[in-house]
Amino acid sequence: MQHQTVLVIDFGGQYNQLIVRRVRNLNVYAELISAESSIEKIKSYNPIGIIFTGGPSSVFAPDAPKVNKEIFSLGVPVLGICYGMQLTAYELGGKVAHAEIREYGKQKISYGDSVIFDGMDKESVCWMSHTDQVVELPQGFKITASTQTCKISAYENQERKIYAVQFHPEVVHTRQGDLILKNFLYKVCFAQGDWKMSDFVGEQIKKIREKVGDKKVLCAMSGGVDSAVVATLVHKAVGKNLTCIFVDHGLLRKNEAKEVMEVFHDQMGMNLIKVDASKYFLKALQGVKEPEKKRKIIGKSFIDVFSEEAKKIGKVDFLVQGTIYPDVIESGLGKSAVIKSHHNVGGLPSVVDFKEIIEPLRLLFKDEVRVLGLELGLPEFVVNRQPFPGPGIAVRIIGNITKKKIEIVQEADYIFREEIAKAGLDKKIWQYFAVLTGMHSVGVMGDERTYDYTVALRAVTSVDGMTADWADIPHDVLVKISSRIVNEVKCVNRVVYDITSKPPATIEWE
Repeated sequence: MQHQTVLVIDFGGQYNQLIVRRVRNLNVYAELISAESSIEKIKSYNPIGIIFTGGPSSVFAPDAPKVNKEIFSLGVPVLGICYGMQLTAYELGGKVAHAEIREYGKQKISYGDSVIFDGMDKESVCWMSHTDQVVELPQGFKITASTQTCKISAYENQERKIYAVQFHPEVVHTRQGDLILKNFLYKVCFAQGDWKMSDFVGEQIKKIREKVGDKKVLCAMSGGVDSAVVATLVHKAVGKNLTCIFVDHGLLRKNEAKEVMEVFHDQMGMNLIKVDASKYFLKALQGVKEPEKKRKIIGKSFIDVFSEEAKKIGKVDFLVQGTIYPDVIESGLGKSAVIKSHHNVGGLPSVVDFKEIIEPLRLLFKDEVRVLGLELGLPEFVVNRQPFPGPGIAVRIIGNITKKKIEIVQEADYIFREEIAKAGLDKKIWQYFAVLTGMHSVGVMGDERTYDYTVALRAVTSVDGMTADWADIPHDVLVKISSRIVNEVKCVNRVVYDITSKPPATIEWE
């Protein structure tokens, strides 16, 4: 099935991927493409709508990202957001200037008459984040929203199907922001809402079967949600032609290796091979403190172990990976900065002898992957398993890695997860885990002085992992967790709780 597509043109803003996710959540397929994409490439998508994202640049800057002006003559509806609004005005003959008073954060806004504001409260709150603003409209356009300090907070030319807003409707801080996007999609672009995960399953199975045929496929199984879903998807497509290799690097959560084998090998009947490489990884990480170096070492070690095991199987044509969209984004997309590298991103490693890589989840967000898992019939406890980084507990230990530190984190994390589940919060909190800080502090136990580790607890609420807020866990639950960790986990005498959102922090500590 050919889906209707909305293109999101990437100008480097922090919420760009969130726009894609919001559109998909409204049952319309969206894809993020570079602002440097040619007009021919844009046309090839046959989009029903185009959204310009925000970005850090000023339209005046000599290196500011631009678009081919032909895009405004395609007859395809355009929605400009923040920088996208300013660029639209600038390219069509309007004027943009540095704002006398910059707007950052929540702002009161008044909406006028516009199809994209249908059903909106006339007086509301939006989320602004800009230094420049439009001060003069292009010919034929009208103002449709204003704030106290930004007269032109939205404008449009209904005849040309061009709409623009200075604020960010994609963030939750803009009241009824989803309604603005919905109005644009369904009342301007006339979307049919044909993006459904049930359709995605059938399409991907068909594509995988056509690509693979009777050839052999190899999958790296980690036990996390992403690898579990992608393995199940491919298993449904090619059956016994799929072999999964589970590399136990010794950096998993408590009991996780056992659970992986029970679910996928014993219950689902997958051809799953377990490799115990814990000693190999521990030796490779010895004395390494820098987090990015840890990730690189683990990535290389994973490939080494995986490749060695793959040689024993014989000729394999395809490698399957559970790469998802946030992995791609955080590892650097186009001119975007690398936040942290992911060992499963970057294309087919040259040291691995396969014909081609298969990444069916590459354009999906985490919550979409969970929906896909349920569509595939995976058990709920697998689908809703806590997100877990590829490098595992190694990036939840600040400083060098030792076997003793791994055991401390595993035990503390197990207690944390157990108590959160007992409190009925496991489905309300998006991710929660323990971190072994590199800090020692003085304590007293049994009338004796101690000088032991501090464990940090991290829990966040999120939709897709691109942004996150710290979870407000009841104090009595935190007290119980802290008490258990200090009493049951050796070498820990202090527990702290991380109350930092993303941004400015990332979800993981390293």
